[in-house]
Amino acid sequence: MSQIQVCQSSDLSEGGIGYRFRVLYNGEETTAFAVRVDNDVRCFLNRCSHVPVELDWNYGEFLDDSGRIIVCATHGASYDATDGNCLGGPCSGNPLVRLAIEEKDGAVYWTPSEQITVPADGIED
Repeated sequence: MSQIQVCQSSDLSEGGIGYRFRVLYNGEETTAFAVRVDNDVRCFLNRCSHVPVELDWNYGEFLDDSGRIIVCATHGASYDATDGNCLGGPCSGNPLVRLAIEEKDGAVYWTPSEQITVPADGIED
């Protein structure tokens, strides 16, 4: 599958606000997000592994004060922002769903998969 440009590299600062975009996950419309951690872009489905609710506290705010932990605003499940692994809370060891992401030439690109695809009307949230 071909890559889809998600955002500019400059849209993501270390430990800062995430960039949200729309995806289809198993045919259901939801959102995903990209954040910058350890100077790399990480991308996950915006869905807690405990209960399928969006993670952000406020629009685009996923990371705790350390800039390294994603915390679910609804139930407090915490995830390692580098790999999406569950660190504690009701996620019970279940990780976040990762998306294939690549940063090149000043932009961030996502490669859709069979499970996570592009909505018919685009990815803008």
